[in-house]
Amino acid sequence: MNKKGTQISILALLFIVLFSCSPKTKQKQLLLQIKEVREQYAPDKRTALFDVHVFTDATKYILKGETDKPEAVSALGERLERANISFISEIKELPSKSLGGKTWGVITNSVANLRSNPKHSAELATQATLGTPVRVLKQDGGWYYIQTPDKYLSWVDDGGVVLMNKKEMEQWRVSNKIIFTKTYGHAFNDFEEKSIVSDLVAGDVLVLLAETEKYYQVRFPDGREAYIRKEEALNYDEWLNSLNPTPERLVSTSKTLMGVPYLWGGTSSKGVDCSGFTKTIYFLNGMIIPRDASQQVHTGKPIDSVQHFENLQKGDLLFFGRKATDSTNEKVVHVGMWIGNNEFIHSSDRVRISSMDPNADNYDDYNRQRYLRTKRILREKGEALISLSETPLFKD
Repeated sequence: MNKKGTQISILALLFIVLFSCSPKTKQKQLLLQIKEVREQYAPDKRTALFDVHVFTDATKYILKGETDKPEAVSALGERLERANISFISEIKELPSKSLGGKTWGVITNSVANLRSNPKHSAELATQATLGTPVRVLKQDGGWYYIQTPDKYLSWVDDGGVVLMNKKEMEQWRVSNKIIFTKTYGHAFNDFEEKSIVSDLVAGDVLVLLAETEKYYQVRFPDGREAYIRKEEALNYDEWLNSLNPTPERLVSTSKTLMGVPYLWGGTSSKGVDCSGFTKTIYFLNGMIIPRDASQQVHTGKPIDSVQHFENLQKGDLLFFGRKATDSTNEKVVHVGMWIGNNEFIHSSDRVRISSMDPNADNYDDYNRQRYLRTKRILREKGEALISLSETPLFKD
């Protein structure tokens, strides 16, 4: 090679080195690493938080943000060190230290409305019923950022939750409890039922203090005491031991909610959206399933995707939405539960029963046309399916 060619090669190599080390290139590499870590550790922002942003000073990149996944912070640091990218991490790991160890909580209202942002005007993200244990991650004024047992992240106002430290939480877990089983009712301040302490909905869990022939004496997480009719509740252990979820029991439970109004974000007998309805059915039969239809569709056992409804079993979940095309992904937007006789029950305007039979009076052509698939949840295993008989969620 001649001298001129050698000079050109050296200049080209120098250009490559300079380009690869340019701030813009390194920043792109850094953003790519953050994206890949987020996809690995927090692929669904509804259930995991990894909110990290990049800032720069004269010499280093500064990472700011917050996460509830400390392992993600470690993984990102290792990646950047291997890539020889100098950085300063100011990422806050949750739960926040400002909570002073009160990183657990229990819902204290019959139904708590959980919001997408810390204000009452924000979208209703989901609900949590009385006695639900939650993780508390941070505080913003009179609001707490919490995670429910199905890992859903949302905000609750300070009137809806009682904060606890680890010891207090364990004491609550080991306490004897009752579960309210009637669709809707009340807790009273005495046996004469002259004054109401609170309303109650199916699935509410309270600490049991004592019992008489007709009443349970109970305590709310915030310390209120009340009396509940025994005919409307069960000792939690007895209820748990009696659980034997069958297709027929799922159908029976679903029909107790007939006519309950549709409520976006609702997961209680005060109002339910489509996935909140199926979630409530399964919870009242001892199983916690994911919150949204687009999450529920990834659980369970595949049964059908071609409208062979004769293969369906009572209790199976039917999913509806937009089919995938060459240019668009599938989009799940609705879910219902099969109840047999070519019918499914779902929350649409209100909880109602619809048919897949074109000759039926309640034929639902709209949903049949957008039918996607059916999954079987009953007795199936999976990380996103929590059996109350196998986990100390409410009881050790």
